[in-house]
Amino acid sequence: MSAYSSKKIFNILKQHALTAISYLIPIVVSGGFLLAIGNLFGGENIESINESFNFFDTLTTMGGLILGLLPVVIATGIAFSIADKPGIAPGFLVGLVSINMDAGFIGGFIGGYIAGYIAKYLRDKMKVPTWAEGLKPMLIIPFISSIIVGLIMYYILGTPISLLTQALNNFLLGLDTGQTLLFGAIIGILSSIDYGGPINKIVFAFLLTLQSEGINEPMAVLMLASMVTPFGFSMSYFMQKIFNKNIYTQMEVETLKTAFPMGVAMITEGCFPIVFNDLWRAILSTGIGGAIGGALSMYWSAGSPVPHGGLFAMVTMTNAWAWFAALMIGSLVTGIVFFLLKKRVDKDAVKILTEEDESDIDMDDLIVSK
Repeated sequence: MSAYSSKKIFNILKQHALTAISYLIPIVVSGGFLLAIGNLFGGENIESINESFNFFDTLTTMGGLILGLLPVVIATGIAFSIADKPGIAPGFLVGLVSINMDAGFIGGFIGGYIAGYIAKYLRDKMKVPTWAEGLKPMLIIPFISSIIVGLIMYYILGTPISLLTQALNNFLLGLDTGQTLLFGAIIGILSSIDYGGPINKIVFAFLLTLQSEGINEPMAVLMLASMVTPFGFSMSYFMQKIFNKNIYTQMEVETLKTAFPMGVAMITEGCFPIVFNDLWRAILSTGIGGAIGGALSMYWSAGSPVPHGGLFAMVTMTNAWAWFAALMIGSLVTGIVFFLLKKRVDKDAVKILTEEDESDIDMDDLIVSK
């Protein structure tokens, strides 16, 4: 198999995962906020509707129900992305089986691909009589693919994936201080250097696996790392005032006016115009700031049950002010490094795109976040 075909296959698989994650994010965010707010006010899980319960008990219970079905959501999303409607039933089933076998998010993630491609194969290759064509996408394919993928999970993949999930959780829970710092730094780097692109999304999917098992500290690092760029670049703007070294054009200053409030909500894309004007300096400064902020966040045991929301999610966090301090330190480091690396510019300069520049642009390299 050629390198090109391997890359193409990887990109196809990645796209299915990104599609599923785009479906997953609003579900996880709503469930996380419900659970966190309910817990914040003493809510407990409702075991029986015959027992008395209050408003915050209902929030806690609803949030827990949503987050408990994450393997179902990711499996269904991937299978649907691959096979369209015929993939929904087997994807849904494989997610439920993953929960049943304690295979968790990883089981749903892997099983979603299996369910999707089995359904797609049957959709493309199965021959049925003319009178049964209408039943094929609605009954025949979902039924047969559900049986096949269910048996694969129960008899082949479910137990190994469950053991892998348990081993991963035990490993993370057993990390010492030095390993915790390193782990936080690695997550911080990977989550920050492509500004919401595919690397960030892959790390996000991995961290959702941990979050579904109640390990919330790594997700807090990802949230922080997604914010150090807009915060750090904004700090660099004030540094240029203090040290009389102009590093931003007037157009980039206008960009910051939008990028900073977007960063408050954990949206990095507002920084793209600045990043693309000086890519390697931006990546280097962001990576260093993300690493330091991530290491500190893990060291101070800051955790977030909500995977999105930026500063608005602080009310749901454990050790929220420690997380905020790590964010500010990581952002300050990003700002200092970027300020030191950037060359002095004329604030009224305008970058003009020439025909030669246009010929160097590869549209495949542009990232459009969902």
